[in-house]
Amino acid sequence: MTRIAVIGGTGYAGSNIIHEALSRGHTVVSVARSVPSERIEGATYIEGTLLDVPGLVEELQGVEVVVSAVAARGDMLGHMRDNVAQLVANLPTSVRIGVVGGAGGSLIAPEGERLIDQPSFTEEYKPEALEAIGILEDLQADDRGHDWFYIHPAGGFGAWAAGERTGTYRDGGDVLVTDEKGDSYISGPDFGVAVVDEIENPKHSRERFTVGY
Repeated sequence: MTRIAVIGGTGYAGSNIIHEALSRGHTVVSVARSVPSERIEGATYIEGTLLDVPGLVEELQGVEVVVSAVAARGDMLGHMRDNVAQLVANLPTSVRIGVVGGAGGSLIAPEGERLIDQPSFTEEYKPEALEAIGILEDLQADDRGHDWFYIHPAGGFGAWAAGERTGTYRDGGDVLVTDEKGDSYISGPDFGVAVVDEIENPKHSRERFTVGY
């Protein structure tokens, strides 16, 4: 089994990834600024933050996969891109890196425009989306030898639309996954399934991909 660390493990995406990974027998470390009073049984909880990369790297020794599930909002906005780049630079190349991005960087059609560039994209979400896109660009340009994957959830992804685990999803490559009505959605548990599937059976080495129903 794999030793996985999830940065932002107490958040919505992170906690769903942890639940799924533990259900498959992996060893999971949840990293967050504080240890929650309610914990997922089987996970190890440690305090850490992307705002202190040297301290974070020290705590991640022995981990095989590191997944960043931290959103670029609040006091993280404006700091995520540089700090993720610093984290990548300081992790051994033997560590695989996963990054949970947003839907904004997804394409709306093969070789087409990005979702963030559409008139319908909510203005207030653009700073967060642009920083997430910057992280992807840095990963694509990195030549240190790390293996990584970057996953875009569907447009309808969040605690406000949690949903259930079905164990199914579609991989859209670079393109936002939508259903026959044009809606884009994935539940938290099935997003966790997609991330852990990629960890167990890598299909996207140094690539980004989208998931949805």
